[in-house]
Amino acid sequence: MNHSSNYKPRIFPIFGAGSPSEIDRAQGIDPTIGLNSIKVTEVGRKNAVGHIRKSPTIGYRLGQLEYGSIEIYQKLINTDTLGNVGQDVIDLDNFKTPYFDICAYVTDDSGTFKQTVHYPSLRVAGFSISMSDPQAIIDRSFDLVGESAITWQEGNKYLVVNEKIIASGGDNTVLFGSAGDFTQIPVIDPDTVGITDTYILRVVHVDVSAGTSKVLVRGTDWSYSDVTKILTISVTVDANDIIRLWYTSVDAPTTQFTLNDVDPSALTGESADIFMCIGDPTGNENRLVRLQSATLDVTFDREDQRELGNTKVTQRGIKAKTVTITIGRLFEDSTIEEILRDKLGANYGKLDVEKFVDNITVVIKIFSDSTKSTLKYGFMAKNLSPSELRPSIATEEYSKGENILIGEELIISADNSKIGNII
Repeated sequence: MNHSSNYKPRIFPIFGAGSPSEIDRAQGIDPTIGLNSIKVTEVGRKNAVGHIRKSPTIGYRLGQLEYGSIEIYQKLINTDTLGNVGQDVIDLDNFKTPYFDICAYVTDDSGTFKQTVHYPSLRVAGFSISMSDPQAIIDRSFDLVGESAITWQEGNKYLVVNEKIIASGGDNTVLFGSAGDFTQIPVIDPDTVGITDTYILRVVHVDVSAGTSKVLVRGTDWSYSDVTKILTISVTVDANDIIRLWYTSVDAPTTQFTLNDVDPSALTGESADIFMCIGDPTGNENRLVRLQSATLDVTFDREDQRELGNTKVTQRGIKAKTVTITIGRLFEDSTIEEILRDKLGANYGKLDVEKFVDNITVVIKIFSDSTKSTLKYGFMAKNLSPSELRPSIATEEYSKGENILIGEELIISADNSKIGNII
């Protein structure tokens, strides 16, 4: 049996300078694999002629506790920098084309390594952050999609992802073995024996100076010899460029899973603040009080295209984005309704829902603890439109309700100046 403590999840960005990392504070990993088999029948035959199997459909949901780190969002868009202090923000458009691999290194209860569970070329279909009550742990979840699920075992049991930083312009080879660039030696994909004899699963060239990345084509851009254990790059590479390689091996990768004992174990709703205003923040927005819950949901209507003669997705994009913010509160006053009506502090005598404005901004900030002295990161959603109000009155209960706002803009950043500079 495989216990969850022996399941070590790790994410590998495909493009850019984003480095691989373990997935911290994961609470649940729930893939759904649809094999998409189509039964073929014909007139005159009682039973099926056979079955045609289309590419699988992979749905991958990752549940995670909030621990005050922006890292997972960065890995999902293949970067280590966007969203950091002094860097550009993470925008929803950044999720359009990046893709990534997630794998898990699995051992049994005796510590014997058994297999690598591998989900290649995943993309983001949506994500959410949920604060169910003021003292509950903040949850976040990510919905991912792909077309492949592989278990590597026996002689191929380790999935290895290594990268070489090019030392000079003439450095166009990668040597495997004890005296080489990487000690882990590639082994053949057993499905390709006698067909294509594939030892290297993927080669990516990151042109650091140009800020571009490309999956290189076997036979055109690179070749590998199992006799010499040398991979030769045929395209021009410059000093400081990165060659990133995927392959399987009987030799363990240098890093499988590093425990994170630096960040908080988890954060509760007491470590968050929510602000609301009309239009662009000016720095002194209204912090919403008496809130009982809050949820931020982002969903993408993806358009990932294929082509004739190819089983893989070749183009990736997002047709539409939806940002939904749900705020649960005690009905102590009408502050939120006054903001939605753009009459806050005006002592206005009528709050007509038909006159609510459509340029609401909501800022959600995550701090290192309940003292709120250190901002970890935050979200800013602009041009939100009120969608629903749900007041609820029940006997022997204080009145509660929800305000729901919908839009299509969101940025994520650890830099307070990028999310409204609200204090």
